[in-house]
Amino acid sequence: MKNSILMAGLLALFAVPALADPAHGLWKTAPDDNGNFGHVQIQTCSNGKICGGLVAAFDGSSQQIASDNIGRAIVWDMEPQGDGQYRNGRVYAPDRDRTYTSRMELRGRELGVSGCVMGLCRESAWTRVN
Repeated sequence: MKNSILMAGLLALFAVPALADPAHGLWKTAPDDNGNFGHVQIQTCSNGKICGGLVAAFDGSSQQIASDNIGRAIVWDMEPQGDGQYRNGRVYAPDRDRTYTSRMELRGRELGVSGCVMGLCRESAWTRVN
């Protein structure tokens, strides 16, 4: 009887769906140096950290454009810290072909993304698409 109760409890625990991270979803990046922007799908990666890939690219007039970066990882290895804070990740900037050590901060429907490489830092605000 004791084993049956324990087994039922374990089954109930695994039946509860995992809660989605608050940063999950589709995000519009800030315009790059050329005025282009993208849509990045943020999700939890297989290593349990937060990652995101470019799913669409747009020019300055919001027209969808072809890009060799579609499908490329833009954000990876972000470690959730709680309270909408993410640290110790990496972010790729296609316009500069650079990878930055990065952090993110969730502020409602905005995601602050900042990154640094060799003392040079950039910060931008992404907006939630869905």
